[in-house]
Amino acid sequence: MRKELTRLYSYRAYETISDRIEHHNLTALIIDRNFDDIAHKFAKNIYGSAKGDIRQTIVWQDIEQILSLIEQLPQSLTILDAGGGIGQLSQKVAERGHHITLCDISSETLTLAKQSIEHNDLLNQYRLIHSPIQAIGEHITEPFELVLFHAVMEWLVDPKEALDVLLNQIKPGGVISIMFYNHHGLVFKNVVCGNIPHVLDDMPHRKRFKLQPQQGLKPEDVYSWIEDAGFDIKGKSGIRCFNDYIGNMEYNGAYTADDVLLLEQKLCRQEPYLSLGRYIHVWAQKPHESNENNK
Repeated sequence: MRKELTRLYSYRAYETISDRIEHHNLTALIIDRNFDDIAHKFAKNIYGSAKGDIRQTIVWQDIEQILSLIEQLPQSLTILDAGGGIGQLSQKVAERGHHITLCDISSETLTLAKQSIEHNDLLNQYRLIHSPIQAIGEHITEPFELVLFHAVMEWLVDPKEALDVLLNQIKPGGVISIMFYNHHGLVFKNVVCGNIPHVLDDMPHRKRFKLQPQQGLKPEDVYSWIEDAGFDIKGKSGIRCFNDYIGNMEYNGAYTADDVLLLEQKLCRQEPYLSLGRYIHVWAQKPHESNENNK
């Protein structure tokens, strides 16, 4: 198997006050992408850019809608950030007083997450777990009110399997927030760039692009997986519906990065633009127990 996709991991069970990262007793052959080798570069390229700003802005608007729906009880929410990386988004949720369990397969990424969380004085609200998403059920005892599953599915060999695991970890009335790399956006981007033969060849993964996901997911597939599990889709947004398709500014009209962000916010939840986003964010709610019993 390819070196960058295949790793043999042995996890040792311990938690210390000094590192606050749990490494659980699990030995498995993992063929999902692990970012230990490029954790620092990944964090910088994904979050420290205009693309990252668009992503954070649009998704946070949706998260605020989600929290307004489920922040009804006086106690803080329990939230799982699955494959959460350095916890950029979940830290904003933690600032509202909620408690986060963040799991990731990359120990290097978890180290960066711990540093960032500690810097923001949020460490007491976090539990950090070094584990594949597929094994998270072995390390928790109670389901969550909210699960964040962002930009992970496209790196997995079997994304539906991981999604099913997470859907089973949500309380009745709870919500899952999913962001995934959009197959249709990938096709359109390649066409715009003139990579027509690549599209006609079904876009095989190019190993030289380490930060490019292995696959795009078709939105219709993801939506059906969610609904087949009994969840109700409450909202959808396209992430970068325009930014990535804009050509050389030398030959375009005058505009600023702020203009592009405003355009994204204005049209990202409308078709056909939504379905052309490079990523799609969809969130869905598990029916309350009374609703399930009435079915």
